[in-house]
Amino acid sequence: MAANQYQTACVLTLTCMFLVAPTCFHGESARAQSIATIAVRIPPAGVQVDAAELKRLQSRLDAAKKDFHTKPMQADPLAADIGALLKAVDLAIVNGEFYSPKDLKKATSVLEEAERRMDHCKQGDHPWAKQHGLVVRGYRSAIDNSYQPYGIEIPAGLKLNKSAPKVPLYVWLHGRGDKTTDLHFIDQRRNRAGRVKTPAAIVVHPFGRHCMGFKSAGEIDVLDVVEEMKRHYPIDADRVVLMGFSMGGAGAWHIGAHYADQWAAVSPGAGFAETARYTRLTPDKFPPWYEQKLWGAYDATLYVRNLFNIPVTAYSGEVDKQIQAARVMEEAYRSQGRVLPHLIGPGMDHKYHPDTLKELVRRMQVAAKKGRPTSPSRVMLQTRTLRYARQYWVEALRLTSHWNDSRIDATIENDEIVVNTDNVEAFRLTPDRKLGAMTIVVDGSRLTAPSADAENATLVRSDRKSGRKWKWIADWNDKRRAKRPGQQGPIDDAFLGPFLIVRPTRAQPAAVKRWVKFEIDHLLTRWRTLYRGRPIIKDDVDVTEHDLATRHIVAFGTPASNRLLAEAFRHNDRPPIGWTEKQITVGDKSFDAATHMPLMIYPNPLSPKHYLIVNSGPTHREGHDRTNSLQNPKLPDWAVIDMRQNPSDTAAGRVAAANFFDENWRLKPANAR
Repeated sequence: MAANQYQTACVLTLTCMFLVAPTCFHGESARAQSIATIAVRIPPAGVQVDAAELKRLQSRLDAAKKDFHTKPMQADPLAADIGALLKAVDLAIVNGEFYSPKDLKKATSVLEEAERRMDHCKQGDHPWAKQHGLVVRGYRSAIDNSYQPYGIEIPAGLKLNKSAPKVPLYVWLHGRGDKTTDLHFIDQRRNRAGRVKTPAAIVVHPFGRHCMGFKSAGEIDVLDVVEEMKRHYPIDADRVVLMGFSMGGAGAWHIGAHYADQWAAVSPGAGFAETARYTRLTPDKFPPWYEQKLWGAYDATLYVRNLFNIPVTAYSGEVDKQIQAARVMEEAYRSQGRVLPHLIGPGMDHKYHPDTLKELVRRMQVAAKKGRPTSPSRVMLQTRTLRYARQYWVEALRLTSHWNDSRIDATIENDEIVVNTDNVEAFRLTPDRKLGAMTIVVDGSRLTAPSADAENATLVRSDRKSGRKWKWIADWNDKRRAKRPGQQGPIDDAFLGPFLIVRPTRAQPAAVKRWVKFEIDHLLTRWRTLYRGRPIIKDDVDVTEHDLATRHIVAFGTPASNRLLAEAFRHNDRPPIGWTEKQITVGDKSFDAATHMPLMIYPNPLSPKHYLIVNSGPTHREGHDRTNSLQNPKLPDWAVIDMRQNPSDTAAGRVAAANFFDENWRLKPANAR
């Protein structure tokens, strides 16, 4: 389900409780202070299981892990297929993810499969890779080096060798299951077929990092799994269909809208498509203005025009409350003069009607047979952020202002490309035709075509006063510090790519040390339980040039306590926020550094192609897990936190100030939004 009720008692909690020196805050009483634990909502607490059996399972797992981490096993090309199974058992033990005494048998069965696979690898064989029916495999995520599982359904008789004809792929996004962690997901995918039956196609089930609405690292998981399937099986890249139901329907809406050009067709079922109306928020209960802006990261209603590029068919049960998702998308379609195809299961609550599902699958099969257009004559790009900047041969490179509606509509008519834009400063066209032989009309201005060999030429707005003039720039390489695709914020954007947590090693004031340690431990626990991995973490003195060149840096502490922060904040390209041991300065506002802490994302001065994140993990926290629709970014590009309010399940402290940087990563004027 996209939203769920939770058990009120959870065994899993953050255990980072620290005593604080009595002088840690001005006016604080002399008694020791502590930060209250934060209950983990997802996954919920498990039940007690037989201690002796658990000990035997742990001992067997330790032996298997030792075997797995030998050089020959790590060098095996399919090691991830084993690593995902071992991680599932490991996290089940560490997090207490046994919900019935019988779950120990699930863990033993998964562990036995991992052991069998290791035995086969030692013989140079991988029989599961040639297996039909239900198969569980894994891949290693570049984000955190974790092994992530995915399930596959391969029809009997379907040829899988490299010379076999390429086949369609149906990507199925699962519904919410608070207890469906790696172990239980793997057990399901080994023993239970899914809802979609396709005799001449393969169905794949991404895990999506468990229960986060296929957002953040979860959406990258979906894209990575598709690439893994192309690597291992004869998949036709132009016949990939995206489907899902409930939480998976929500995932299909947003992933379908953000990455429309990657799918032959999309079919979301139930779920949610935006934030405010789904959660029944009224304006008097809206969150801060910047969080409302950040709804633009995942609200599919704001990306609806991208869906006009591909066939989309929504499904809802007639009496399902989650029909609301398709209804709001119908409104979004109508606002643009379009009609959303919407199949409704008669009399159905939160499930498919079997006859309606047959019709739905038939439509997907027709679209898959036709295939995804690789270079359509008409392309629509709608976005609010350069994180989602491309559709087919149209790519936005600069926006006038992030988090506002931004569009590029491009149509090829004979030897002419007609382009209309809104809130865009620079973009690139890369159709499969030579631009040098075409006329380009942008916002009514007819432009001289670039030379035939300037196929990567960029269109840049040249007259800001009129807002209508554009010019071509061949081999555009804008070296200015500016927001660009893949480096545009907000804070949460860093956790869609490879990152490294960096701990301080130098002395810190007691209050700062208390807050920093709590937030580091919170991030580690949050990532292990919800994001299903163990992030890479190092002390500041151990960070290498290779680390800086390959990962975003998530640095905790202060310039006085963390070497990397010291180097970044004295660099010529340092962030535009002043930070001394006594004071934090943001424009004309100052904050006491003894009681406040800056959080931010910024191009890393020590490695400009990557981010520097200061004192923050993902900004949605445990209190937002009650519904996947709230697992969105909560802070913009920078914030100042008042540590006198302890971290909670919704915030790292009281937000004293927060805003986005402008399009050139500078501070905005006071009160500018």
